[in-house]
Amino acid sequence: MTDQSNFTRRDFLRTSVAAGAAAATLASMGTNFAWAQGQHRLKVGLVGCGGRGTGAARDSIKASPLVDIVAMGDLFKDRLDTSRQALAKEGAQFKVADDKCFVGFDAYRKVIDCDLDYVILTTPPGFRPDHFAYAIEKGRHVFAEKPVAVDPAGVRKFLETGKIADQKKLNVVGGFVFRRDKCHMETIAKVHAGEIGEILGGNSYYNVNYLWHHPRQPEWSELEYQVRNWLYYTWLSGDLIVEQNIHRIDITNWIMKGPPVSAYGMGGRQVRVDPAYGNVFDHFDTEFEYANGVKVNNMCRQIDGTDVRVSEIYYGSKGNADPAKGINGKRTRKEERLDVAYAQEHVDLIAAITSGKQINESQRLAESTLTAIMGRMSAYTGKLVTWEQARDSKLDLWPKEPLAFGPFPTAPVAMPGKDPLV
Repeated sequence: MTDQSNFTRRDFLRTSVAAGAAAATLASMGTNFAWAQGQHRLKVGLVGCGGRGTGAARDSIKASPLVDIVAMGDLFKDRLDTSRQALAKEGAQFKVADDKCFVGFDAYRKVIDCDLDYVILTTPPGFRPDHFAYAIEKGRHVFAEKPVAVDPAGVRKFLETGKIADQKKLNVVGGFVFRRDKCHMETIAKVHAGEIGEILGGNSYYNVNYLWHHPRQPEWSELEYQVRNWLYYTWLSGDLIVEQNIHRIDITNWIMKGPPVSAYGMGGRQVRVDPAYGNVFDHFDTEFEYANGVKVNNMCRQIDGTDVRVSEIYYGSKGNADPAKGINGKRTRKEERLDVAYAQEHVDLIAAITSGKQINESQRLAESTLTAIMGRMSAYTGKLVTWEQARDSKLDLWPKEPLAFGPFPTAPVAMPGKDPLV
């Protein structure tokens, strides 16, 4: 075990003051600020051309007229072609030539090897630690979508790479979009200023309906089927508590100023029982306990026909707070569309690159990712899992052999009470 894997809960959290300062500066002067400073154009590459990757590339274009999308890659040509057609509608800032389009397992390397200022990493999260490591090795600034790993081994690798980014003065911004939502920022600042008094507890929800599924095609190998349906395989997505619900977990860690000391969870696979849905659960309920003894209950679900609830509430000795609605239900500002915050992620990254004031959010990204993994580990095993157990766990879901299209086994669905805590 390297020294990096022995990070403490407090060491793991490093709030980026620089990000907020850079964003405020650029926002106040408009995105033409960089033009006024005579900065060169920023060449951006896209790795992972699904819906989120296409959206993130579009967000970077919206963030600044300096940005040019110049390279893109994906495991599948049809995904790349669809994304390329969509992004071409953005106009002159999309400059991806045929010889800068890459397909296959090494497409990420070919994109990163291009002459880039920063790279957008939006493949299924199981790939993220390796892609991040290569980007930093090659000296690229990075936008990394959440989560950044699916197991503790991947979290440790991401953290080790984040320290190298610090040494190289490279910027790393992550896809926790609510961190850039102004209502969340203002409400949580008021919570931290004591407006609801001492935090006593909270409830957090990411309960939604069915998402999507791509039917198996005769020409697909088993590996291709799994990657195209990555949501349903823990080695690729981390399960719904990690891949989707991580937004709510990150907000709780933000409120509590650090990660929890333990997770005690349960969950199961009640509706999505068909083998077509891989090996993930369809619901979780987890109690996260923080260092001051405060417990926050988090539940998530992906089941059609159920009531949707995506929100949280935190109770204090003097009131309550919903980050999306304000203190005691009183909204602090007019609600903005979330696409403003999505673009702000890239505004902050571009401001850091052009100003030389470093942002490195890798520790915070890893922290919330490990918190979500800790909850999954508890639900899968039926055991209470401490931060130290999750941090030092030898659990590594990534295949040991190089990936290649062909047969690929599906790990069995977890059985609480029978699966060991690794």
